[in-house]
Amino acid sequence: MSSITDDDLIIALEKALPELADEHDAAATPWNPHDWIPWDAGKNFAFLDGEDFTAEEGTDNAELRAAFLALLLTKDNLPSYHRIIALYFPNFSDWRRLTGTWTAEDDRHAIALRDFLVVRRLIDPVDAENRRLIHVTAGYRQESDLRNKLGPLDVLALLALHELQCVKFIDRLLTIVDDTELATVLRKIRGDDALQAANFLAFLNVGLTADPEKAVFAIERALSDAQPIGYDVADFDDERALLADYSSAQVTRAIAADFVSALSLEGVGGLSESGEHARQQILGAAA
Repeated sequence: MSSITDDDLIIALEKALPELADEHDAAATPWNPHDWIPWDAGKNFAFLDGEDFTAEEGTDNAELRAAFLALLLTKDNLPSYHRIIALYFPNFSDWRRLTGTWTAEDDRHAIALRDFLVVRRLIDPVDAENRRLIHVTAGYRQESDLRNKLGPLDVLALLALHELQCVKFIDRLLTIVDDTELATVLRKIRGDDALQAANFLAFLNVGLTADPEKAVFAIERALSDAQPIGYDVADFDDERALLADYSSAQVTRAIAADFVSALSLEGVGGLSESGEHARQQILGAAA
């Protein structure tokens, strides 16, 4: 099956940009991180004549602490994900309606989550900040030849996968959170992630129409190369062991099924032998 160039693919995607951006904006629910933080529950740290964090103040649930850190550091790493999507959809063009809007919306997640955890003293803020500096400095997939490895549809599939992983991660986290105010913040973040996943999948669907072969390969690569949230956090082995259920085979199947359902992959035909093999791999992952 013939394939179109990346430039032609981006032109096809760009034609759908106004409609898909309008749909996203209409479905989005604005919210302000500061509105959902229980500021009156906080107190100054020693630098401002208060009291520094002590281990006794933090959550005594090791799984909860590990999940907080994994999600927070993933959200902190937004600049890396921004650079990846900007490989083909730069913010200085009309693509700011995708790249810029997504970045601005996602940026509030780390703000809200960190503010809540620090105000409630659920995690050690110094440890969280040290980890942030290490994690964001290392970045996510900061490779000099990344553009040679990822095409436009790879980027869209990767970002759709990332958002779906965040949704499933928060779903699991909510099962052990008993703080109703924190649960509300997590649901706000989850709502954004779910809408963003739908937006990336909608663009991916346009790509599937324009070049089914490239789209199927991109989705299969994203799913087969997927790594769980927190996999790249340094000095995190003990915490990762506590989070196995967050990336279980059931979760992996559910994410693959989301791709299959959103893109109607069961009905895609006319692929080459290798393209059909990739499609069957996706369907198998979702079964």
